[in-house]
Amino acid sequence: MERIVNKRINEECYRIKHKSGCTIMLYPMKGFSTAYALFGTRYGSVDTTFKTAKDEDYVTVPEGIAHYLEHKLFENEDCDAFALYAATGASANAFTSFDKTAYLFSCADKLEENLEILLGFVQKPYFTDETVAKEQGIIGQEIRMYEDAPDWRVFFNCLQGMYEKNPVRIDIAGTVESISHIDKYLLYRCYNTFYNLNNMVLAVAGNLDVDKVLAVCDKMLIASEDPQLSVKVPEESDRVYKRRMIQELPCATPLFNIGFKLPAKEGSECYRDYILYNLMGEICLGKTSDFYNRMYESNLINNNFYVRAFNGRGFFGLMAEGESADPDKVYEEILKEFAKLKKEGISRDDFDTIRNKTYGEIVGMFGGVESVASNLLEFELAGAQPYDLVDFIADITFEDVVNALKNFDEENSTISIIKNKI
Repeated sequence: MERIVNKRINEECYRIKHKSGCTIMLYPMKGFSTAYALFGTRYGSVDTTFKTAKDEDYVTVPEGIAHYLEHKLFENEDCDAFALYAATGASANAFTSFDKTAYLFSCADKLEENLEILLGFVQKPYFTDETVAKEQGIIGQEIRMYEDAPDWRVFFNCLQGMYEKNPVRIDIAGTVESISHIDKYLLYRCYNTFYNLNNMVLAVAGNLDVDKVLAVCDKMLIASEDPQLSVKVPEESDRVYKRRMIQELPCATPLFNIGFKLPAKEGSECYRDYILYNLMGEICLGKTSDFYNRMYESNLINNNFYVRAFNGRGFFGLMAEGESADPDKVYEEILKEFAKLKKEGISRDDFDTIRNKTYGEIVGMFGGVESVASNLLEFELAGAQPYDLVDFIADITFEDVVNALKNFDEENSTISIIKNKI
């Protein structure tokens, strides 16, 4: 058992490499009455081409299969996992993102019993031709619903402008066409590859007893041989694929996403850049900036304008998003603002204010069981350390942000616009 301490915020957690192959992250939180647990795998929508040591070559599976698999795991031959949680009073859910899938619950008591449910059904897949066919209709309806959602489409259209080949450009649920090729054999193949415990992390935070949690893990986790998994990501140009993406959908005000493509990093480096570019974006365009005030007073943007770093395994960028009657004008002004600030410089006072605010927000995340457990899972799956964000925001300098802005290529960007369908 490895004890991980951060003296800056006087917090500690535990990392255990279990004999089964699973990594366990535990974060006891004194004074809390609830607990939150996630059981996750390093498997998301971008992982469509892969191989193991036993495979002669890479295999490519249909887009959306990770999300499909998440839906199906809650049902097994015996019962529905949600029914088991209902009996304990726990609240359960699951999600699939670009680079991970996780199953979770929160509870006020019976933590060990709920952990047994979680570790039990996730390790017990059960797929039949009938249940797989039934799910295709359900997920197909979900895909069609999101196809008509302006805020969803403006985001994915932006990704499709930024990336030509990277699977991040494809909707996490896939397409109606792609999921039509999924059968039980493909589901079992993907499950046996990515749900190997050597590729998985259990994260628990809150009111917990470390020894009792580990006893449940010893009982429930089934040892597995490391498959030596390798995922192939298509080679991608450093430049954006398309500068402009426009779609017509019913909306009161046009929506826009502006994506600035940046080099993807791995592990802790990814989160260092996440902090760096979030700060840079907030200083240049955020709600306390001169830019934001000018655009707001000119009625070019409203309070739904945000700028944020967007990161994950194999992709990274800065995004500005919002609503405007004239998105192209906003885009033009953003490019001008970056070019101007490169020449004139940014304010050290602005840097200090935003860094201190961000530091407070990051430290504040350690005050909730859900955010603590979620961060434990995310960072461990990404190959980063639990307190990276705290250390990076504390150590970052004004000169770091100045250099990032100096080397920032604002022209390497895409604008996605959803305008009202007439």
